Amino acid sequence: MKKVYLYKKFERFWHWGQSLLIFALLITGFDIHGTTHFFEYGQAVTIHNTSAWAFLVLIVFAIFWHVTTDEWKQYLPTVKNMKAQLDYYLVGIFAHAPHPVKKRTLSKLNPLQRITYFALKIVIIPTMVITGLMYMYFNYPIMEFEIESLETVAIIHTMGAYLLLTFLIIHLYLITTGHTLTSNLKAMITGWEVVDDEDVKDIVEEAVEVTGLKIRPISRTRQSHEELEELVLDALHETETKVKNKKLKGQKK
Repeated sequence: MKKVYLYKKFERFWHWGQSLLIFALLITGFDIHGTTHFFEYGQAVTIHNTSAWAFLVLIVFAIFWHVTTDEWKQYLPTVKNMKAQLDYYLVGIFAHAPHPVKKRTLSKLNPLQRITYFALKIVIIPTMVITGLMYMYFNYPIMEFEIESLETVAIIHTMGAYLLLTFLIIHLYLITTGHTLTSNLKAMITGWEVVDDEDVKDIVEEAVEVTGLKIRPISRTRQSHEELEELVLDALHETETKVKNKKLKGQKK
């Protein structure tokens, strides 16, 4: 077993910030709704609104980070290995079967997670934001846009809250399904994911392949391609030397 640095600093900050804010929004939202009674009504409204604005700011930074780093590609839905993933969650996980989809730096999510997170980020959270803003500005119509009743908005907002709560419960359970009970939790705190030795080889190969795809000669002559190939091989040789001498940044952790 080895550790691979899989989750970047902002990625972890965004994950935990989002988790805390959603938790605060759920607790205070159910208080406002009258389902729970953790805070007084006025306190619940204040905390809820403050958390909502903080969440909006975090969303803006997260969108910028995902776009500039190409991390948004992690959430593109795919049906590849979908059946194997379903079988794993329904049967394999209880028989301690190996995970059918391994985590990679460029593919951290399995097919079901991709679809779930895609729906969460593209449908559920935007819906909660829009209906939440309608709640806030119900008495302040903008550009002659006025809502006659909050009933439909309230129903949609409440349904979204229960979907988020369902996701949170399932997410908390799946945290415990790593190599150990707390390995997934530790990975999202430290950034270092525990993987098998064979997976390390695949991750290194992936990194080399992707880097190679992003480097190409200015001209398309055979000589230019040969020179590029030689340059990449030299770089790999130098990296191999650094690995043996433990001079890579990742080896210093």
